[in-house]
Amino acid sequence: MAKNKFHDGPGPSQRQLRVGELIRRTLSEVLARGDVHDPDLNRMSITVGEVRTSPDLKIATAYVLPLGGKGQEDVIELLARNKGELRRVVGKKVGLKFSPDLRFRLDDTFDRLDDTRRMFEQDAVRRDLDE
Repeated sequence: MAKNKFHDGPGPSQRQLRVGELIRRTLSEVLARGDVHDPDLNRMSITVGEVRTSPDLKIATAYVLPLGGKGQEDVIELLARNKGELRRVVGKKVGLKFSPDLRFRLDDTFDRLDDTRRMFEQDAVRRDLDE
């Protein structure tokens, strides 16, 4: 059986999914309220689309996108600069024994959706789907 290039194992556990969603909600709330002591970060509207955690819950990768998609590189830099404060807030609000190391990546889900939509609009693909 061939391995899926996106997953090395059976997938995330229920605990990983639950903790990831708690961290996602917490980060979303903190960023929406402007609870971080960085005026540059507080000026941005940031969507936290998903948070994936490592199996041991020591690393949490947040997939983020600034509203409107502008300033993508800036948002990653600002979040990384404020990682310590965000980690403390997440640890306190989520109630984990150890607060995970936060990492930030751009969320490309919307780009992939656009690509898929364009693919389905192609005449050859539509013709195959109609058959």
